Amino acid sequence: MPVWLALLSVKTQKLANQRKIAAGIGIQGATLTHHLNGMEAEGLLVRRRDPANRRTHQIELTQAGEALFLRLREAAIAFDKQLRAGLGEDEIADLDRLLRRLRANVGEPG
Repeated sequence: MPVWLALLSVKTQKLANQRKIAAGIGIQGATLTHHLNGMEAEGLLVRRRDPANRRTHQIELTQAGEALFLRLREAAIAFDKQLRAGLGEDEIADLDRLLRRLRANVGEPG
């Protein structure tokens, strides 16, 4: 699992729990836990018990996690511009429609 997906999910779901993040990324909870352990050890995020439900953890980015998120976001934006170079809005819309249809054909939500 790319670190980018985890950072993006944590960033966009303020104080999200591990179950929501795993579902958003599309991986199993145990797999996410393994990755979060590594990210926490690197100082990218912190996990705290949810005061409303002590069985779950809330996840937050640290300053280092925020900084990495911003660097990776810039890289993602630059790559997206490179991918879209020379394509018109109609072509991009057609591609999006076709990719959604392909995803639906294999039963993935989207």
